[in-house]
Amino acid sequence: MVYNRAVKRFEIKPAPGSGAELASFAELQAGLAERFVGFRDDRRSPYTAVVIPSQSFDADELAKIDGIAHYEERSLFNLMLLRHPRLKVVFVTSKRLNPRIIDYYLHQIRGVPSEHARARLCLLDCDDASARPLTEKILERPRLLERIRSAIGDPTLAHMAVFNSTPLERTLAVQLGIPINGCDPALVSLGHKTGSRRLFVEAGLQLVPGRDGLGSVEELVEALAELWEEVPTTRRMVVKLNDSFSGEGNALLDLGGLAEVAPGRAGVTSEARRSALARGLAELRPEAEGSSAAAFCAKFELMGGICEVWIEGEHKMSPSAQVRINPERRVQAVSTHDQVLGGPSGQVFLGARFPADPSYRLEIQREALKVGELLAARGVIGRFGVDFLVIPASEGGAPEVYAIEINLRQGGTTHPFNTLKFLTDGRYDPTTGEFYTAQGRARAYFATDNLRAPHYRGILPIDLLDQLVVNGLHFRADETGVVFHLLGALSEFGKLGCTVIAPTVADADRRYAEVVRFLDGMQDLP
Repeated sequence: MVYNRAVKRFEIKPAPGSGAELASFAELQAGLAERFVGFRDDRRSPYTAVVIPSQSFDADELAKIDGIAHYEERSLFNLMLLRHPRLKVVFVTSKRLNPRIIDYYLHQIRGVPSEHARARLCLLDCDDASARPLTEKILERPRLLERIRSAIGDPTLAHMAVFNSTPLERTLAVQLGIPINGCDPALVSLGHKTGSRRLFVEAGLQLVPGRDGLGSVEELVEALAELWEEVPTTRRMVVKLNDSFSGEGNALLDLGGLAEVAPGRAGVTSEARRSALARGLAELRPEAEGSSAAAFCAKFELMGGICEVWIEGEHKMSPSAQVRINPERRVQAVSTHDQVLGGPSGQVFLGARFPADPSYRLEIQREALKVGELLAARGVIGRFGVDFLVIPASEGGAPEVYAIEINLRQGGTTHPFNTLKFLTDGRYDPTTGEFYTAQGRARAYFATDNLRAPHYRGILPIDLLDQLVVNGLHFRADETGVVFHLLGALSEFGKLGCTVIAPTVADADRRYAEVVRFLDGMQDLP
């Protein structure tokens, strides 16, 4: 990193995206497997995990989420790695974390005193809450970069853990001299909406009828017209931006107002249908709150995307399967979830139940593993999820399972599952899709990032945690209870998240209802 006096700023060397950076990154990544095996085989060896919980997405997409800076707190489950007695965690955030929140996580750790864990934790921040990726902020601060390097110590015994992997994370990895335990940014398009559909075809998965690889609104109109003619009974279609998340980059087009140009209508030409659809895009209904059809179409011009037939049905389910490709390129099933969706048409991720329904959990796991094998063959490592749509079976039949998209990154199901795993030292059984603690107890959970209400504003984390213990809802010795996250967003935004752990999904749902009653009652406390 060199200071340029002419423009009074620091320039990153090697230049981001340059051949020199790409070569350095490839060399770092080539050494990740050896580090992984070394630490796996000796958990008492010195090691450093550098956690960069950056939500590295388009800034306009980030701005749609209230309290987005606090979403970095979802990665605090990584503090539980400190149960390994010689492992150090360097955790970097946009703003300084509330010490009470750190205490809350450290006291959840089994096997080591919290003070011993605290001595191996280095917390650093940018003092910048703007709705931009954390990694971008770090790269703007050369002195912060130097502090991170200093905290790492030996870079040959360290790696970066990231939420998602983009060219920003690649640049940071090269500047720090450590690899990323995650996907090479050069491969992330495999997880975009277009890349997902094409991998599903290659893996032999069933897809919803659609079109991909669309690079403009003009191409979108053409694709919508073709798709309508292919499936003339279609009532609605969904349009998706290539690189978006949590359903916020989706928009629904209702074809009811275009009945006069529907396929099969006498005298209607294909050209007339295309013209009507082009005008009809003004009626697109984006899922993101506050977005407009015009803004969505402008973003589509920049990002491209896909369109699909909207599958109707009152009882359809939206499960997901999580898979890990470790640094040795081994593909492992991690979990399955039934997603809880909301938003205007039910496409925005709100939460999840683990495990998914037994009638299809192993099927979606098998399908996701097929995708994992293809991704591993292309050089992908790290965690990813595959979203599905399931239409329940009619009497005597089997459920219909459609692959929807790949999330080539951590997601809304990553932190609750890892919280369960680290708290209980348990394991996932891929033969049943169940989770068992070290004592052999089955455990399930309900998790959400969207527990919110206007009257939660003003509740301080310390007050919430104190009352949590008084009411007996905290995580207890019987390995059940609630673990909160996004606590930093509570007082300002009236929003937080939680993972409610219980013996069964039904028990977790009941206990979640208790948590909501508990929070609603906090406004009445003296």
